[in-house]
Amino acid sequence: MEGQTMYMSAPVQAAYGYCEAVTGQQARNFAYGIRLLPAEKRQAMSALYAFSRRVDDIGDGELDPETKRTRLESTRTLLDRIRDGAIDEDDTDPVAVALTDAARRFPLPLGGLDELIDGVLMDVRGATYETWDDLKVYCRCVAGAIGRLSLGVFGAAPGAPGADRAAEYADTLGLALQLTNILRDVREDAANGRTYLPADDLAKFGCSAGFHGSTPPSGADFVGLVHFEVRRARALFAEGYRLLPMLDRRSGACVAAMAGIYRRLLDRIERDPEAVLRGRVSLPGHEKAYVAVRGLSGLDARHISRRTARGYV
Repeated sequence: MEGQTMYMSAPVQAAYGYCEAVTGQQARNFAYGIRLLPAEKRQAMSALYAFSRRVDDIGDGELDPETKRTRLESTRTLLDRIRDGAIDEDDTDPVAVALTDAARRFPLPLGGLDELIDGVLMDVRGATYETWDDLKVYCRCVAGAIGRLSLGVFGAAPGAPGADRAAEYADTLGLALQLTNILRDVREDAANGRTYLPADDLAKFGCSAGFHGSTPPSGADFVGLVHFEVRRARALFAEGYRLLPMLDRRSGACVAAMAGIYRRLLDRIERDPEAVLRGRVSLPGHEKAYVAVRGLSGLDARHISRRTARGYV
């Protein structure tokens, strides 16, 4: 299924090299996690990231909304060609070449990238979210779908118990990562005119005025809001982590590393909620290395397996 013995031509190798460079430059946490994968899986994940980054960059750019919509639909047309295997190895678009090759090697549910485009179109329209159920639709488009695509690369370990629910857990883990991103970027998003946290949550904690400075709105229970969302994210992580025992050792290490980095970001945000209003919360390199070692050792997967068996997760 993974096609590890398939011949790879020089143009395809170069296309993957381009995607890996984009990933290393633009997504340090993601790149850190996928370093734990064997080469062919790491390349496929880089191709997925590079295509996803292109979609995100259109949504986040300075173009007017109509031009963004046009470019997103053009990207969807390109995705159709990739899905149909209609991209030649010598095509001038290295991302399309690499993703076409990855789709030949792995069972990628490329419809997840259509969902990503749908999610970015929500951003272009300036969508806001009244409830958590509303926000979940967006998170599933921009993150849950990526979790399911990643599972297409990882694959479930042969005979893994409960593997029929692996896609569901991958989707939920994507939601956990996205909610953590939303908390981390709350001020940056506000500066760009975007509000992702549900309106009813904002109202409940007196934060409907938004976040436009380094301190919370007057009279708001910002700490209460953050702690409420942190608890929601932790519940999603607990459910999504059921995926780990279903993966082979190196794929499980990759997922554990990426998810572990975000869980530690969540810990930092919980300890000092107002830090997200003062700047970007991040982890130092040595802490990321520790998370990677834990993942590679299998500690996280074994811990989740035990908790699942006991009914704690």
